[in-house]
Amino acid sequence: MPSKPASKKPSARTSAAARPRSAATKQVDGGRDYEARHLLVLEGLEAVRKRPAMYIGSTDTRGLMHCLWEIIDNAVDEALMGFGDKITVSLNANGSLTVADTARGMPVDIEPRTGLSGVEVIFTKLHAGGKFGSGSYNAAGGLHGVGASVVNALSVRLDVEVDRNSATWGMSFSRGTPGTFAGDGPDAKFTPGGGLSKLRRAKKGLTGSRITWWPDPLIFGAEMKLAPEELVNRARQTSFLVPGLQLDITDARGHEPVAESFRHDGGISEFCEFLAPDQGVTEVLRLRGEDTFTETVPMLDDATGAMVPTDVERDVEIDIALRWGTGYDTVTRSFVNIIATPKGGTHVAGYERALTKIIAKTLDGTRLLKNGEEITKDDALEGLTSVVTVRLAEPQFEGQTKEVLGTPAVSRLVAKVVEAELGSFLTSTRAADKQQSRTVLEKVTAAMRTRVAARAQKEAQRRKTALESSSLPSKLRDCRSSDVDRTELFIVEGESAMGTAQAARRSEFQALFPIKGKILNTQRASIGEMLKNAECAQLIQVVGAGSGRTFDLDAARYGKIIFMADADADGAHIRCLLATLFFRYMRPLLDAGRVYTAVPPLHRFELKNPRKGQEKYLYTFTEHEYQRKLAELTKKGVRFDDPQRYKGLGEMNADQLAETTMDPRQRTLRRITVDDGAAAETTFEMLMGNEVGPRKEFLVDGAYQLDAERIDA
Repeated sequence: MPSKPASKKPSARTSAAARPRSAATKQVDGGRDYEARHLLVLEGLEAVRKRPAMYIGSTDTRGLMHCLWEIIDNAVDEALMGFGDKITVSLNANGSLTVADTARGMPVDIEPRTGLSGVEVIFTKLHAGGKFGSGSYNAAGGLHGVGASVVNALSVRLDVEVDRNSATWGMSFSRGTPGTFAGDGPDAKFTPGGGLSKLRRAKKGLTGSRITWWPDPLIFGAEMKLAPEELVNRARQTSFLVPGLQLDITDARGHEPVAESFRHDGGISEFCEFLAPDQGVTEVLRLRGEDTFTETVPMLDDATGAMVPTDVERDVEIDIALRWGTGYDTVTRSFVNIIATPKGGTHVAGYERALTKIIAKTLDGTRLLKNGEEITKDDALEGLTSVVTVRLAEPQFEGQTKEVLGTPAVSRLVAKVVEAELGSFLTSTRAADKQQSRTVLEKVTAAMRTRVAARAQKEAQRRKTALESSSLPSKLRDCRSSDVDRTELFIVEGESAMGTAQAARRSEFQALFPIKGKILNTQRASIGEMLKNAECAQLIQVVGAGSGRTFDLDAARYGKIIFMADADADGAHIRCLLATLFFRYMRPLLDAGRVYTAVPPLHRFELKNPRKGQEKYLYTFTEHEYQRKLAELTKKGVRFDDPQRYKGLGEMNADQLAETTMDPRQRTLRRITVDDGAAAETTFEMLMGNEVGPRKEFLVDGAYQLDAERIDA
């Protein structure tokens, strides 16, 4: 090969323009060509389809359910205003969803600014609606005016019918664009154009809306999955929050339609009793109050067209139901305008602060507390079930998913009502109230002393028992780091896998603890049997935070707990047994999102002549992924050896285990969470408990849903 002539290196004085320009340099310079023509303008609903997660949180089941509840909540807002007492939700056999109500019906007249009908404005314009202080809604769940339009943008087809003005009006959309369909279903021919039209005459005085839509598979994926149980649970919850409202749920997708109906006239008092996990030591108390506050908000000045800070007076309605029980768990549900706020917010902060303050103040006037003893929030909340609701116009939420209330003034107003109402109960001279008040104060005092005793016990020299020995189990392969934010504990199934994992781990921050096969089923066993079991006792000892009520999350020795078992039925059973142990005795780790399962591969492809930039080894983690990868490589003509199927972790080499399962830079972990404690408790009891009947029924029902071709035999 002829040698290349030596290139002369430009001197420091050589100008940039005189230097030779390589292809790479030209490409970089081209990237600097930034003009207005390069800007992408997303108009209308295009932005929703481009970034759907900004509006619905995700494009999986959670996002799909969020869309459904955006439409349902609009109907519920009507019921809150006193219009309509029935909402029907249907999961149709053709893949569509329908929500119907008997409320006022959406406006069908022309909106003057846009020249469009009210229906078209609602479904095609972001931030358009009657919940921006216009007086149509005083306390609504939908606030940003994007719910209906976002659902429309993410639907391959949406049909809306409105009964109003003695007529039924109708309109259709395809991915947010108005038009007409030549037939039924999302695959019918669509012609853009057209607006709201009168379909037929309707009975005089009949009002309401019906919305049917097909979620877009391009957004949510071809295998879209709804969560019927979540729908039923939330429908039940809404019926508690809006007394007198009936919600009918129909699922027509299976062989036989399933229908449920909910209506609770007792309101949140009935809801509190429903949520309580124990026997009550008090009746359900209702703390109610109303107040106002002044909020400065930007409002459009019609004269100047500018946004001007304006003081607006807001009305707040506060309604809280609470009840102390014999147990130790705290159950709190919070809502703003019937929208659940699972992460709390200013209303919950004000409630808990005032609750603790008034109980501590009341105890100061009794002989129950000794000198130096102080009540904390956890003491006051022990065994307490409560439902906290506030209603106000235009509350401030953190994001469209509305999980946290941010309106600052609400905290002070809620605290004011709680202090006045609960204080009146705790100091009441009525015989019945006096006895219940005394029981509450004694329960809080007992919780405080138990907490103090537990802390003192931890700080004192520990007894050398199975859980409190001075040395950790010898089979633990600990890590060198003490930084909890980095450390990881792998609970490894089997001795053979332990040997490979020891060679694959990063010993600086990854610890290993092996278990022999299947541990004790702690759902069936008593706490005494659990403590006598060596595997369970050593696991609790290794985690280092105690167990049960005295579990101290801050004392946990590792930031992540990772179950690493074989990717087969036995491995799944072991993961379930471990999850049961952690759920029953170390649940704060699950609540904090610190428990995971490793995801080892099932198959490995070894390519014979990989191209440049192509990996020599390819891994698949499910049977479906294996079939897809096999078809893809075959179609492209890529040569490979017979794929290897791993029957267990021990069959993998250390470098393979590290690359696929243990290296934080490349691995996949599945976090184990407990979104609904009551549902999780029921599921664990059904799968792992003593009652055989429910478990047998679950297995028999599941057998009919199993694809026989997926059985690896």
